[in-house]
Amino acid sequence: MAVRHPADRGGDERGKFEQLAEEASRFTSSPVFFGLCLALVAGAAAVHVAGLALEWQVFAGTCMTSVTLLLLALLKNAELRAERAIQRKLDAIAAAMLEAGEGEPGQAHEELRKAIRLEEET
Repeated sequence: MAVRHPADRGGDERGKFEQLAEEASRFTSSPVFFGLCLALVAGAAAVHVAGLALEWQVFAGTCMTSVTLLLLALLKNAELRAERAIQRKLDAIAAAMLEAGEGEPGQAHEELRKAIRLEEET
């Protein structure tokens, strides 16, 4: 089974996963999320400094690991979407340049106009 690129899934429409990933990216880049991460790190450090039971120390470490794994997956998804958006723009520019060299603007110029606004959609 081949896994398709996130930008290729579902055609031009964004699916529920893409919308969720976009909202999660916005949230994780906010000051509120940074504050939550600071609180999580402080809580984990406090558990270790206080010398609480091993179960609590493992729980704190597991929480930190889980957040790290989710952020890594989110970062990779955002990277792939940005990469694909850049590639679509480059393809549209190349096609428009070829079309301009042949004479009159046509379909490639319209595709270029769509690609310029692509970052709003991905």
